[in-house]
Amino acid sequence: MDSVTQAALGATVAGLVAGKRCSPKVLLAGAALGTLPDLDVLIDYGDPVANTVNHRGFSHSLFVLPWVGALIAWCWWRWQRQWPLWQLMVLVIAVLVTHPLLDAMTVYGTKLFWPLDVPSVAVASLFIIDPLYTLPLLVALISALVWRHLGARMCGVGLMVSSLYLASSVYQLHQIENRVAEQTQGTLLEGQPLIIMPTPFNTLLWRVVVSGEDQYWEGLASRLDANPSIDWVTQPLGEWPLANSDTLSALRTFSRNFIRFENRNGQQVVTDLRFGVAAYQPFQFLLAEQKMNGEWAPVAPQQLEPDPLPETALPALWQRLLGDQSIDAKLCRQSCQANDTSVDTLSSTALPTSGTSKQ
Repeated sequence: MDSVTQAALGATVAGLVAGKRCSPKVLLAGAALGTLPDLDVLIDYGDPVANTVNHRGFSHSLFVLPWVGALIAWCWWRWQRQWPLWQLMVLVIAVLVTHPLLDAMTVYGTKLFWPLDVPSVAVASLFIIDPLYTLPLLVALISALVWRHLGARMCGVGLMVSSLYLASSVYQLHQIENRVAEQTQGTLLEGQPLIIMPTPFNTLLWRVVVSGEDQYWEGLASRLDANPSIDWVTQPLGEWPLANSDTLSALRTFSRNFIRFENRNGQQVVTDLRFGVAAYQPFQFLLAEQKMNGEWAPVAPQQLEPDPLPETALPALWQRLLGDQSIDAKLCRQSCQANDTSVDTLSSTALPTSGTSKQ
């Protein structure tokens, strides 16, 4: 999640645990501690791909943070023995641990169990910035500063409201999962790897990506849709022209193999399909270039700037959220799909069955 949300979460958790000792200083300390795990972004692992895949690693581990929290609490207690040591430890550890637990609700992936060799946790029920989750926390903090004698209670109410919203996001995700399963049953998409994630700033409109052998399908599903059918945009996955490398293997693991390869005028670009919307895909990496003789050669990884969203994208996203199913996953209306030959669009009812060979 974004730093503002993590700071607000840390402050409200600290205020709740502090109880009668809740004060502006406690809230400020909680906000600072709430952003502490993200300081791993200051570590340079050598290249943009390594920096990306190693973020939310050891600094977000449930095996590391309790010990770090206990050490910070002990140092705090040794400096000012105005609090019981147990309460300081509960406060600091709770603030630190809730940070990665919230991060794990996004699609990025959080290594909660580092250093164990297990997949990172990515529930993917929240977008990395969701004002509806953050707002109750901010209101609670403002209330705690205004009515200081009710500070802990205000923090508790804010956490309760935000937690209910978090639980509702998991429910919304489950409902979309059921809808996608129903729409893909008996079609070419059944049994294929898929990932579902919310679109920016909400939990009503969801982006669905299904990965095949040489192409992928992308669709949008809103909780406000009147028709359960999903319109899919189909695009090629492309091919990697070289032997597999450690960098590419790390990127495959990080993205759960939801990646696309593109030859852009002699530059091989690898895109993580889990992030972004429409043409705006922020995790794009240049990994190889084509020589004059036509052969490919690896290059030092570079992260590329995504294409900007067109002015019509945000209004289209809003209309699609409200249930306008004439807008496809590229945020393009059906009237303009005929002019775009780069993608194929088909509804779930028009998908070939799993027993039909691909054309």
